[in-house]
Amino acid sequence: MQSSLPPETVDTPPVSGKRWTTVATSRSEIAALLESRDWSRTPLGARETWPASLTGLVRTVLSSPVAMTLLLGPDGIMIYNAGYAAIAGGRHPTCFGMSAIACWPEVADFNRTIIDGVLSGACFSYADMEMTLNRSGEPERVWFDLDYSPVFDDEGAISGVLAVVVETTKAVEAEQALARNREKLSLALQASGVVGIWDWDVVADRVYADDRFASLYGVDPETAATNGVPISGFTAGIHPDDAERVSNVLQGVMKTGEKLSIEYRLVQADGSVRWVLAEGQPLLENGTCIRFPGIAVDITAQKEVAEAYAQSETGFRTLADTMPQMVWSTRPDGFHDYYNARWYEFTGVPPGSTDGAGWSGIFHPEDQDRAWALWRHSLETGDPYQIEYRLRHHSGPYRWVLGRALPIRDAEGRITRWYGTCTDIHDAKMAQAEREVVAHELSHRIKNIFSVLSGIISLSARSEPQARGFAEQLRKRIDAMGRAHDFVRPHSEASRPTMPDTTLFNLLARLLEPYWGEEGTGAIGLHGDDTAIADSAATPLALLLHELGTNSAKYGALSTADGRVEITGRIDGETYHLSWKEKVQGVVISAPEKDGFGSRLMKISAEGQLEGQLERFWEPDGLRIEASIPLSALTRSGRLGRR
Repeated sequence: MQSSLPPETVDTPPVSGKRWTTVATSRSEIAALLESRDWSRTPLGARETWPASLTGLVRTVLSSPVAMTLLLGPDGIMIYNAGYAAIAGGRHPTCFGMSAIACWPEVADFNRTIIDGVLSGACFSYADMEMTLNRSGEPERVWFDLDYSPVFDDEGAISGVLAVVVETTKAVEAEQALARNREKLSLALQASGVVGIWDWDVVADRVYADDRFASLYGVDPETAATNGVPISGFTAGIHPDDAERVSNVLQGVMKTGEKLSIEYRLVQADGSVRWVLAEGQPLLENGTCIRFPGIAVDITAQKEVAEAYAQSETGFRTLADTMPQMVWSTRPDGFHDYYNARWYEFTGVPPGSTDGAGWSGIFHPEDQDRAWALWRHSLETGDPYQIEYRLRHHSGPYRWVLGRALPIRDAEGRITRWYGTCTDIHDAKMAQAEREVVAHELSHRIKNIFSVLSGIISLSARSEPQARGFAEQLRKRIDAMGRAHDFVRPHSEASRPTMPDTTLFNLLARLLEPYWGEEGTGAIGLHGDDTAIADSAATPLALLLHELGTNSAKYGALSTADGRVEITGRIDGETYHLSWKEKVQGVVISAPEKDGFGSRLMKISAEGQLEGQLERFWEPDGLRIEASIPLSALTRSGRLGRR
């Protein structure tokens, strides 16, 4: 390689005063740049002179879905893929084939250090590396996960750097925003005058608390805030009649990791009694509680109000109807005889229709037995009642709510009434479930892709004994895998891939293209009725079909040279039936001992998101899967507004 770049390759790419508009770059565009570039004017020389190792590495980088760039030679000549082009923003496409030192002058010193270090045999890795880049017309703070490793030529000498770049700006900014919100929350709680914050370092037995919490428990606020106080210094203030109960509950949740929620009394220095509600979350490490943060709310006023209104039906109803929660009350035997206005507004049922056991009828059928069993347990034992279940909303769908109830006892300890609340937690529940499914799905898909790639390469090698055309065949299959992956990774409305003819068979063809086989010897047969699909059905269908394809490629018919899959679609009235039948010669496939995440994902996609049914049959010649999906679920648009 030459020691310096010609003038045209070292100029800093122009950046205008306005912000750039980022446009997704395709692999074909990057390939076109590679072909059109006059590489003879760069230190790399003409493409036909490139060593085989460099040519193969460039092909690998350009086909990867992960953002990568090569920094070749001492000047770091850049050859990158479509993922990196998106990160480069306004610097692309000028940077392609340029020196990284010249292309990114704002981080030239950093790039110089990296290139020199890797060329000397070092590797570098950074997590959430902060930089200031001018890639959009003005400086911006950005964060990246960066990994740098050597690139070797045909003689084994280090000729450049392979950089894997993952932008974490949004995640870092979200974490910073969360930290700011936590600080604001802490300040707001402290300013409220009724909430105290505590953090128990269990290993060191030091409880750190704010002024309000320390004052409630009769502990010196300055000591609690700076040096901490042993837990015994706080438990000493608990009312003697409540001390054993509180201790048992604390020990229990510290073993299980369950959330703490308990009410008890504190004896003040002047002999008066105050009620607190303590809630916290023990943090376990290898089964041992190491930290226990939480809050304590002074609920003395609420207790006094509740006691004052216990015998006043009018006062109680007025108080209950002003609450945003649904409130209900029962006799000692559990007979429901009161609901507040929020209950009837939420459910839309006529007043009095849910008295007695009528409430169970508006619970989701799958939750009724569980709710009854827990409620009977509370009635028999007097234990507090707490459960999450689905309650039918007046608009028709079921929504998740949190139900809680506590008993009221007389002086002899007998339960005189039960008072409970229902809190709508549906949105939070759905958001949590979505995050969990997406996180697991991302990890699962990536693992499947690499497993399937290995199987495809092996199958292709066996089908080409002379290895002629093997590289081309391999490239096509890898590209097809990339296109299939585009349909199953999480998408926003803007990023969702489109097809010229959005039908189920068209989606099948796209997703199963990597396994289709050579012309005339296809391993997959597609028969029967096709159907149009809407955007809302495309993602769950893609997850279901991609899981079937990858499982078959790893364990079933598509993992063998003579295996075959027959796919049949049939429309029956308002239902679409999809049959997946695998035929494997000489291979016995049995049902797994337990379902993995992939099987659960198929269930979620078919039955949860598409409102259908999914059945698996382990037959002697291979697996058969039958899916029945309402046509309305396949064709309704996800862009319609929600009630």
